[in-house]
Amino acid sequence: MFVKLGVREVPPVSFAAMRLIIAILVMVPLTLALRVPLPKHRKDWALIFGTGVILLGFNYALLNWGTQFISSGLSAVLQSLTPAFALIFSHYLLPDDKLTLRKVTGLALGAAGIAVIFWDQLTFGGRALTGSITVTLGAVCVAFAYVMIQRSGKNFHPSAITTGQMIAAFVPLMAYGWVMEGNPFEINWTSTALVSATYLALMGSVVAAWLNYWLLARVGSVNLLIMGLVEPPLAVLIGAYALGESMNARAIAGSAVILFSVWLTVGGKKQTAQVTEAQSNR
Repeated sequence: MFVKLGVREVPPVSFAAMRLIIAILVMVPLTLALRVPLPKHRKDWALIFGTGVILLGFNYALLNWGTQFISSGLSAVLQSLTPAFALIFSHYLLPDDKLTLRKVTGLALGAAGIAVIFWDQLTFGGRALTGSITVTLGAVCVAFAYVMIQRSGKNFHPSAITTGQMIAAFVPLMAYGWVMEGNPFEINWTSTALVSATYLALMGSVVAAWLNYWLLARVGSVNLLIMGLVEPPLAVLIGAYALGESMNARAIAGSAVILFSVWLTVGGKKQTAQVTEAQSNR
């Protein structure tokens, strides 16, 4: 929602760059003040910077541009494919995280549950196909970046990863926006755009990113990303109890499917491991 609010007021890439500026102004002083241990090898920084450009540069640009032409509901459905892409990358890049029928079924149900909740918003028109492709490519970028960090950088401090990725993505994103959209300092930054960018920077780029990397080392990229599928059910509950919005049968059914899909993918994995261990001890 905040992405759509922001890109209605200002060009999409410049909006993404502003989000990063705000986040960097928070993370750099915080990282230095806390004396966070930093990676010591060039290959480690190459990993952080490379995934930063993919995750925060390409993804932000693709997402912000694509959401101009599709509904928020369709965008949510396409982004719900992120764990599926992560599962594919994990199968080939991580030796201990392979495709299983349980995982594939769970991820498919999760995407279906999102589609059920936002069914009335799944409309196509104009440049919707192009917008859908770019948002989907953004999901691919997110999945690939998280799997690569899990593969080679899961022991890095979350603050070091988050700050390094932000700095790496800002320069190319700012340069591209300047060339394609004009001088960002001459853009009319409305209060709506600034509030949206600030919220996304603090809650999405700082808090959520830090927590994601903290969790990544503990649950893995696929499980981490599928946990994000619970956001729509939570939004439905908050809307019902805090804002007095109605919960229709479609929202309830979609939420139930999503929660079951998360259990099937995350909780079911633990049960499978327990059964396997029990059988090996016989």
